[in-house]
Amino acid sequence: MIPEQHPIIAIVPAAGVGSRMQADKPKQYLNVHGKTILEHTVDRLLAHPSVQSVVVAVSDNDPYFTGLTFSSDKPVVRVPGGTERADSVLSAVTYVKDRVPNAWCLVHDAARPCITLADITKLIYEVSTHPVGGILAAPVKDTMKRANDANGIDHTVDRTGLWHALTPQMFKAELLHSVLTDGLSEGIAITDEASAVEWAGLSPLLVEGRSDNIKITRPEDLALAEFYLNNEEQQ
Repeated sequence: MIPEQHPIIAIVPAAGVGSRMQADKPKQYLNVHGKTILEHTVDRLLAHPSVQSVVVAVSDNDPYFTGLTFSSDKPVVRVPGGTERADSVLSAVTYVKDRVPNAWCLVHDAARPCITLADITKLIYEVSTHPVGGILAAPVKDTMKRANDANGIDHTVDRTGLWHALTPQMFKAELLHSVLTDGLSEGIAITDEASAVEWAGLSPLLVEGRSDNIKITRPEDLALAEFYLNNEEQQ
C-alpha cells in the first residue's frame, strides 16, 4: 500500500548519443525484445499506477522519437534535451514544476528498460514520507580496486557502505529544480540527481533495488537485457 502522495511524474533524459554502443543511432533507439529500448522504458513507467505521465527530454534534431509508439493512454510529453544529462533533467523538471503543483519527479535512465514495477513501488513507498527524497541502489558485492596513474592497482577499497547508484531517483520538483539550477551555475559535476542534492548538503535515502535493473551501455548489454525482458514476460 503506497501512502497518500503528491502527483508523481516520471522524467526520462534521452538526449544522449551512447557512443560506447558503437551503433549507427543513439542506444535508446536500438531494438531489443521487439521494440526500442526507450519504448520499453517509457512503457514500464507508464504501467505503474502511481505515475501520471512521462516527460522525455530529447534533442531538438532527434529524427527517431516521433516514430515511437507507447502502450498507454497516459500522456508522454517531449521537451528539449541538453548537452549533458543534468541539462536534460532540468529542462524536464522545469516543465513539471511550472505545470504540476507539489509534484514528485521520478527520474529514470532511458537505457534501463528492465526496471520492475515492484521496485518502483518500493521506491515510492520509502521516499514519499522522506524529507529529502531518495534513489534505488544496490550494495557493492565485488572487491573494489583503486587504480594508480599507470593503471595498476594502488589499493583495495573497503566496500563496506558502498552502493551502486541506480534509477529511478525520486525528489520533489521544487527541490530538484533548485539544486540543478544552482549546481549547473556553479559548474559542479552532476553525475546523477542525487549528486546535486548531496552538493546542497542534503542526504537522500538509499532504497535497495534489484541488480537486474541494468543500464544498457555496451553492445554485450543488449543480450542481457533481452534475457531479462524475456524471462519476466514468461513469468
